Amino acid sequence: MPQRPARFAVLAALAGIFFAGPSLVRYYTDWLWFGEAGYQQVFLTMLRAQGALFALTFVTAVVWLTLNLRSALATVGDLQPVFTTREGIQVPLPGRQQLRTLASAAAVILSLLIALFASSQWETWLVWRNAGPFGQVDPILGRDASFYVFSLPFLQFVRGIGQGLVLLTGVAVGAIYFMSGSLTSRFGAMPFMTPGARRHLSFLVALFLLFLACGAWLSQAERLVQPSGVIYGPGYSDVNGRMPAALILVIVCIIGSALAVLQALTPRNWPIPAAAALYLITAVGGEGYSTLLQRFVVTPNEQTRESPFIQHNIDATRRAFGLDKVEAQELTGDALLTRADIERNVATTENVRLWDHQPLLDTFGQLQVIRTYYDFVSVDNDRYRIDGKLRQIMLSPRELDTTNLPSRTWINDRLTYTHGYGLTLGPVNQVTSEGLPVLYVGNLPLETSPDLPIDEPSLYFGEMLNDYVIVRTATREFHYPRSEGDVYSRYDGRGGLPIGSFWQKLMFALRFGAYEMLLSTELGDESRILFLRNIRERVQKLAPFLAFDRDPYLVVADGRLFWMYDAYTTSNRYPYSTPSGGLNYIRNSVKVVIDAYHGTTTFYMADAVDPIAAAYARIFPGMFVPLDEMPASLRAHVRYPEDIFAIQSSVYATYHMTEPAVFYNREDQWEVPIIDDTGETGAMQPYYTIMQLPGESEPEFIQMLPFTPRSRDNLAAWLAARSDGEHYGTLRAFQFPKQKVIFGPRQVVARISQDQTIAPQITLWNQQGSQVIWGTLMVIPIEESLIYVRPLYLRASGGRIPELTRVIVAYQNQIVMEETLDAALARIFGGTATPPAPSSSITRSPGAGGAPPTAPANAAVPAAAPAPLPGLAGQARMHYERAIEAQRSGDWAKYGEELRLLGEILAQMQQ
Repeated sequence: MPQRPARFAVLAALAGIFFAGPSLVRYYTDWLWFGEAGYQQVFLTMLRAQGALFALTFVTAVVWLTLNLRSALATVGDLQPVFTTREGIQVPLPGRQQLRTLASAAAVILSLLIALFASSQWETWLVWRNAGPFGQVDPILGRDASFYVFSLPFLQFVRGIGQGLVLLTGVAVGAIYFMSGSLTSRFGAMPFMTPGARRHLSFLVALFLLFLACGAWLSQAERLVQPSGVIYGPGYSDVNGRMPAALILVIVCIIGSALAVLQALTPRNWPIPAAAALYLITAVGGEGYSTLLQRFVVTPNEQTRESPFIQHNIDATRRAFGLDKVEAQELTGDALLTRADIERNVATTENVRLWDHQPLLDTFGQLQVIRTYYDFVSVDNDRYRIDGKLRQIMLSPRELDTTNLPSRTWINDRLTYTHGYGLTLGPVNQVTSEGLPVLYVGNLPLETSPDLPIDEPSLYFGEMLNDYVIVRTATREFHYPRSEGDVYSRYDGRGGLPIGSFWQKLMFALRFGAYEMLLSTELGDESRILFLRNIRERVQKLAPFLAFDRDPYLVVADGRLFWMYDAYTTSNRYPYSTPSGGLNYIRNSVKVVIDAYHGTTTFYMADAVDPIAAAYARIFPGMFVPLDEMPASLRAHVRYPEDIFAIQSSVYATYHMTEPAVFYNREDQWEVPIIDDTGETGAMQPYYTIMQLPGESEPEFIQMLPFTPRSRDNLAAWLAARSDGEHYGTLRAFQFPKQKVIFGPRQVVARISQDQTIAPQITLWNQQGSQVIWGTLMVIPIEESLIYVRPLYLRASGGRIPELTRVIVAYQNQIVMEETLDAALARIFGGTATPPAPSSSITRSPGAGGAPPTAPANAAVPAAAPAPLPGLAGQARMHYERAIEAQRSGDWAKYGEELRLLGEILAQMQQ
């Protein structure tokens, strides 16, 4: 018998190791990894917060449950009850002492579960402790927005834990009293309770009613972060009905709690039923009054009654999404473009994006992958100074995909093929004579431009690299293939953790389930293991409290490769703000930079005045570096991120209306254009471009998106987000007059599809077996007017490489299709076109074995303007040819319109 406790202890220890061992190994290796990344204090802060919440909740819950359960068990007699079966067999039931042991075990298990849940709320607790003011007070209760964002979630969490514990305890002790006979119930009669049970249960009811009072008080604040009627946030019936009713309910709950105490201390049976009746009458009555208020007071005069609250919603939503500082500008819509305007905005036309992401990715996949184990995951937009000019480029890193290795072994996957190599990079608007992209950087070994030197092309950290590798081993690391023989390298970076000792090998072998680490003779004292190499997983592990953009992008700076990753601070509890995509507050507060070779990860604070970011900076001191300390070479590539701009654009389509009456009637509602062509329908996506904004003297890198009026197709406005210099983060909206009809994207797409010159050519290509791929339709603002540009790609039958074949340009009622953008612009505005670049499109730096490069011919840059007469003659010929085509097809309306335009051109030629 004495051996039984020892045996039980051994079994318990083994079970603990079996179940807790993997978690302990993961925690230990995570601790090492955070130390290698330079953020061990961040890990310890999160761990301490989880541990503190767990311990506090566990101790509170286990003490509370144990005391209450033992108090109830005191009513159970000392004699052990016996259950007699129908056959006369007596089965002993647990006695009081055994029940006390079972109750203590149940209290511990329940407390563990509650504490585990509580520890998951560590972030809510930490931001509450480190909260700072927003400086913006809600217009109803007069509380700072920080109360709703930081304090309210924590108070609701505490109330929920407390109320749940009281309810759980009440059910448990009620069951004990019932089984012990201290509580009985007879049909049609009041329940019978012994004095002890009566007192105990009544005090629990009193405490439960106090928690209900807390919930009613907090429900007032919750109204400001909930939808109601025409807006998000409290409306007239909420402010004048439900919120006052909630205050009354608080008082009723407190009174009810006092009545429950009265029943606990006296033999009276009516106080608790009276408290329940008061609560139900108040709750139902408050909701009923609010409903009547809405139906008979608000609905007949809804616009008037709700106007002040609509204004609160407009103001709060614009603040929460950073739209309160949008610079709105009216455009006349009457400006006519000339060749001189095109030449003044040559920086805009030089950077029109003719290569779409998917066709370019397909082309890179065929021409630049080189080997099956390389892959291009995405294409990113950025800008660089090339030959002294700001040029928009598209780039894609060449990453390693070990799943496509011809021989999958542990040595190959983990020791040999460890990293990707280089990237492809080229201008957005240049093509070779074969319709392929011009490249400034590409090929194996890497060939680069003098403006873009790359000394270390290895990619040990990227978007695809999600498995661990071990470097500095006896196995050579594959660098890149070459016809004379593969080239190998050795990792000399600062990343990774030592894995030379047996203990280190054991820990990582357990974590990754790789026994080979313990047996392989390839690992030495200098060997290091690199894991969490996927940059998404890496930053989310380091900062789980931030939201991250979907599109990290690679940057070439100082001869090295870096990943730039945008991070957001968000909330769904900003008062009176309407949510979009599940959140109603967002700031691009953090920029993350990851060295693609070393793995060094730096968090730069881009918005120090954001209260949420400031709270995290207080929680994790030293984690964030001021943006001013970012190297200038990297700072030049900071761009306004895509996700936040898409959210802001969606919200601004409605919340550019700042007058309650206009907002209520949705008189000026906008929407993102929906384009329907080639059988696919979808909303236009924001896109980057370099252009000279109206009223500005220099070209800059922006992101933009057009809007159309709701249920109409003409253009209403376009929104631009600036990315350069002191203007970074500034939003500008350019609106066209409502009385002026400007062709919208959907209308232009329809006109292109119906054009008598373009449509037959498309049909002919399709009939010949080629696949026509329509590119993105882009709105290109120039001065106070705009043009539409759409590239067209052709993929040969059975081929995989799409070629840029034509460029379509639409301006007012003119549509032309030419081989280059330059030729299309010349056809509309006059001038001569520059020929495409030669087929040899990559320029080499001296270090790559070639002569200093010369800039390839630009297929999209307008040439110098000739005399205006030849340009007008070209336009006259174009309208004449279109008139003839319209006559042949019987389209007399178009025929008359073309003759009218021809007459106008001839009149200009006579001047």
